[in-house]
Amino acid sequence: MIRINLLPHREEKRKARRQQFALFAALSALLGLVVWFVGHTVIAGYVDGQDAKNAFLKEEITALDKEIAEIKGLREQAEALLSRKQVIESLQTHRTETVQIFNELTRQMPEGVYLKALKQSGLKINLTGYAQSNARVSNLMRNLEASPHLERADLVEVKAAMLNNRRVSEFNLNVSIERAGAADADQLKGKIPAGSGGKP
Repeated sequence: MIRINLLPHREEKRKARRQQFALFAALSALLGLVVWFVGHTVIAGYVDGQDAKNAFLKEEITALDKEIAEIKGLREQAEALLSRKQVIESLQTHRTETVQIFNELTRQMPEGVYLKALKQSGLKINLTGYAQSNARVSNLMRNLEASPHLERADLVEVKAAMLNNRRVSEFNLNVSIERAGAADADQLKGKIPAGSGGKP
């Protein structure tokens, strides 16, 4: 006896293929969702870690900025103290200079020359006064040039003037202070005897 299959086998195959496709699509979607979740979790972890590192670096930078500001302040204080120390040392080294200059001016002042004003600016001294003649002004300048503590006597002006109904020469000149060297400064302080050349 011959058996004939009258069932719609093509429809059955189509239906089976549809079910397989739907199952494959569902599995693919589930796998994609799992991959997305894992990737999102990993990336979020990296981002959180980087944010924590950035926050730590910001805190460290702030602390370093404070330390740099403190170091800058200490450096400025050190420079100010060093500047004061140098000024004090300079004053200590040249504390007798004014007395020496006045003594030297008194010693080198020729007869017939009178000072009316003396002004010091750094190492330069400006002298104004009266002399009985221009020759005495020249004599004063030669004496100042020959002084061991003064140098470069430069005449600014000399002119005729009347003083107590007498005709005199009014002068204005500049002279520079000659600072002693280290050996000379020690001699002035009495540490090294004059003429010893710095040797015991």
